[in-house]
Amino acid sequence: MMPDQINILVIDDELVMREGCTRILSKDGWGVICAENGKQGLDQIQSHLDQIDVILLDLMMPGMSGMEVLDQIRTINPNLLIIVITGYATVESAVEAMKKGAYDFIPKPFTPDQLRIVVRRALERRILQKEADFLRRERERSLRDIATEKSKIKTIINCMGDGVLVCDGDGCIVLSNPAASRMLKIPETSLLGNFVSQCNLPPELSSAMAQSLKTKEMGYSALSQELSIGEAGEIYLRAHTAPVRNDLGEIMGSVTVLQDISHLKELDKMKSEFIAMVAHELRAPIASVEQQLTVILNGIAGEVTEKQEQLLSRAKERTKGLLTLINDLLDLSKIEAGVMVQYKEPLLLQEVILKVIDLMKAEAGAKRIDLQFSAPSQVPLIQADRNSMEGIFNNLISNAIKYTPEGGTVRVTLGEEAGFVKATVSDTGIGIKKEDLSRIFDKFYRVRTSETRQIIGTGLGLSIVKSIVEAHLGTISVESEVGKGTTFTVLLPKEKSGSGLEI
Repeated sequence: MMPDQINILVIDDELVMREGCTRILSKDGWGVICAENGKQGLDQIQSHLDQIDVILLDLMMPGMSGMEVLDQIRTINPNLLIIVITGYATVESAVEAMKKGAYDFIPKPFTPDQLRIVVRRALERRILQKEADFLRRERERSLRDIATEKSKIKTIINCMGDGVLVCDGDGCIVLSNPAASRMLKIPETSLLGNFVSQCNLPPELSSAMAQSLKTKEMGYSALSQELSIGEAGEIYLRAHTAPVRNDLGEIMGSVTVLQDISHLKELDKMKSEFIAMVAHELRAPIASVEQQLTVILNGIAGEVTEKQEQLLSRAKERTKGLLTLINDLLDLSKIEAGVMVQYKEPLLLQEVILKVIDLMKAEAGAKRIDLQFSAPSQVPLIQADRNSMEGIFNNLISNAIKYTPEGGTVRVTLGEEAGFVKATVSDTGIGIKKEDLSRIFDKFYRVRTSETRQIIGTGLGLSIVKSIVEAHLGTISVESEVGKGTTFTVLLPKEKSGSGLEI
């Protein structure tokens, strides 16, 4: 008996019937086992339990009757398919056999085709049974594997010092750990099984977790922000939220990792206070020096020779750069202290950009740069601090003009993208090397090339811009090609209560 072969057991006391069934069924490639009475048949079933697919059973046999054999087969394996064959079959005996668990019956005499039809029907059912059993076993094995892995993951997550929150595609929290409960000051029972909107999480965190489930069309996949917990803000957290995607890229949920950065914040605060103090103390005397240099250059203090004018102009340029550095350091200290974004209101971003462009026209005109702006007739409102927005686009547009050669183009566009207002600042300037792009938003980082060496800058501007954008739950990205230009893209969340105004 081959293990992978279809095998049929024939239990009949008539030799002619056994031989006839064997001859007919063997022609179709099926394996046939024969037994001349009930006891032999039960022995064959016990010996080849996992290899027998269908049983042909005669009801009327000497000694143990077919009904008795049927009862014992059902006890041994209720899934075995039994076809009753007998020359004394009546409707009553067939019905009784079916009630006891027989799959089908065929009365004697029968033709080879009738036998094949009944057996094939039973085998089709048997194949479906085997497939169902295989799928059930696979499912049970998978569930055991999942349970084991889930237990391992749960143990690892519970031992982590960082907080972890995992929610499904509907925004329901399905996994959290003790660290998250401790940091957020929310019992784990109030997190697990509840929707994000029901958990009394910090609004910024709830918004980021909800937004991460809707980022399919977005140009980014993660949100990072800082949170303060408690009425006095005694706990500071850094939260990283990202969508969880399947192999097809579909969003299945999101994961948030929380890091306690309270001690780092305290050190940062001390550093910022020191920098702010030093910068504040330096600003007044440096500003005074610049003013006095201006007075001298204007000839108010007396006539200035050409050589003196060159030296004084250079000194004034460097003094102006130093003042810019001091102002950037003060802005940076404000951002790090969380006071840069002071008042958020419904805002039309195009009004801010047009104001900045108007201020930049003279600087662009001096280099014969074409400063362009385009936007659709209606752009959604954003919730933002006006001064901060002016600072963002003042920096981006000013940089674009600085790093664009004479006769170039700087183009600012405004539009809408998947729940965000999208602003881009593009130039036809010198561009940025690929290896420098990853560090372009780092504090004090400046691209060093022969073209940029003569341009005065602090390396803080883009870092400040990025911090302000992220404080508004937005993102900023950059694309560039050396010799062709650079494009900065800013995405800021739309104001929920307003649809925008025509410009």
